[in-house]
Amino acid sequence: MRDGDPERITQGGPVSRPAARETLLGGVYSLAAYLLWGAFPLYFLALRPTGPWEVVAWRVGLSLVFCAIAITVLRAWPALARVVRQGRLLALTALAGTLIMVNWTTYLIGTLSGHVIETSLGYFINPIVTVLLGVLVLRERLRPAQWAAIGIAVAAVLVIVLGYGQVPWIALILAFSFGLYGLVKKQIGPSVDALSGLALESAWMTPVAIAILVGVQATTGITFGSVGPLHTVLLAMAGVITAIPLLFFAAGTRRAPLSLVGLLQFVTPILQFVIAVAILHEEMTFERWIGFGLVWVALVVLTIDSLTAARSARARAAAA
Repeated sequence: MRDGDPERITQGGPVSRPAARETLLGGVYSLAAYLLWGAFPLYFLALRPTGPWEVVAWRVGLSLVFCAIAITVLRAWPALARVVRQGRLLALTALAGTLIMVNWTTYLIGTLSGHVIETSLGYFINPIVTVLLGVLVLRERLRPAQWAAIGIAVAAVLVIVLGYGQVPWIALILAFSFGLYGLVKKQIGPSVDALSGLALESAWMTPVAIAILVGVQATTGITFGSVGPLHTVLLAMAGVITAIPLLFFAAGTRRAPLSLVGLLQFVTPILQFVIAVAILHEEMTFERWIGFGLVWVALVVLTIDSLTAARSARARAAAA
């Protein structure tokens, strides 16, 4: 490397200035996604008296509309067509759409029924579930610290079950559905861009969303357009509000190191937890504090282990 070259040697090897800017931009994109997801409880609570089933139906349908407009503006229909012509990728997007709809519906039921604390627990547990799925599905081998983190997380759930008197189903469904969604997206890989992926996932789930709206209209009645102008505008924004953080997240993960994205992911459940306790005044029993405390210990163990492993891998690469 000559003096004056736009390249510098760091502990992890040569890193160009454009690459550093890309990493910074990826961190900003990822942080923006996690902040938006963390503030979701406030948005969805503002949609009352609309119930969770109607909200998730509009969320799916309006996401498809947003994606269609964005694909048209960006002239990305050829990219979408390439995915549609590949049966395996098309099937995987259908599976991803099913999993994310389960996640969205569960999250909305939890949020609109006064269980925001439990939804935050789900996203605290999610990184540990992701590691566990790597063992069960991908046959990955875990390091001792990772096994310890899983064991502590299991103990946390048991404490909550025994002390609180019920299984935290909302948290577990959220953690496993999003963990499986991430696993499917990993199988899809870079073959499907973020916009095409979200469009196809929404398209697969749109018939289900229409059926839900028909059921809602036949029972309680659809609230869209009947509560007030502000409520109508907020509900009409469901597609945009759903799509933007997903696109930020996809842009961030393509640019930032996985270790940075992994650390930033805790912004979402922390923000949701603060909203639940400080703004919504949900109850935190002694057993819940112990359970959450154990989960946080598990996450600290997992994070330190991940950072140590990443540092060792960079050192080996530099030596090679």
